[in-house]
Amino acid sequence: MSFADRRDAGHRLGLAVRQLGLADPIVLALPRGGVPVGFEVARALHAPLDLLMVRKIGAPAHEEYGIGAVVDGASPQLVLDEPAAKAAGADHAYVARQMERGLAEIERRRAAYRTGAPIDPTSRIVVVVDDGIATGLTVRAALKGLAMTKPARVVLAVAVAPADVLAGLKPLCDEIVCLASPEPFLAVGFHYRDFTQTEDAEVIELLAEARGWAAAPTG
Repeated sequence: MSFADRRDAGHRLGLAVRQLGLADPIVLALPRGGVPVGFEVARALHAPLDLLMVRKIGAPAHEEYGIGAVVDGASPQLVLDEPAAKAAGADHAYVARQMERGLAEIERRRAAYRTGAPIDPTSRIVVVVDDGIATGLTVRAALKGLAMTKPARVVLAVAVAPADVLAGLKPLCDEIVCLASPEPFLAVGFHYRDFTQTEDAEVIELLAEARGWAAAPTG
């Protein structure tokens, strides 16, 4: 299966998620590429759209080696690989500093994207959306952080992902909707005819439009 672009993938994904009959869901998209997809899913569900941002915490002196992540939200969460952090010599003070830095960057991005206050997912049905999954590391951190806020139900909705990665993510959510799981899996972009990078301006525009329909009365 191939998609014309992210909006096309989102339209198809939205139709699939709508079949679940979710009651009053919210849609959380992983920026930036997940936003055009999440926009179409949220439109299909007539649901509020927000961002779910994840900032990696790197090891001391080796920031490219992830030992945890800060997950955005009304109550931001720390997801930490305790054995990896201990092995890397990351004490509590270091982790606290890195979490503060991560939260500051998330706040900066929220200000740039003009999102307003994060939607609280507690006791809500949450649909987490991305344009695709390769390794699953970012989505795994996002789902773990989201679980700490105690949503009523979590649906992971993605356009394309490897079957083995989806299997590893299954314990972290209640349901997975994925349009394509090719074998062998090459790359997410391989399944899009247009996989141009999503720019900040598009994120801002889509979030603003979604706020309009979410506030409008239904029926």
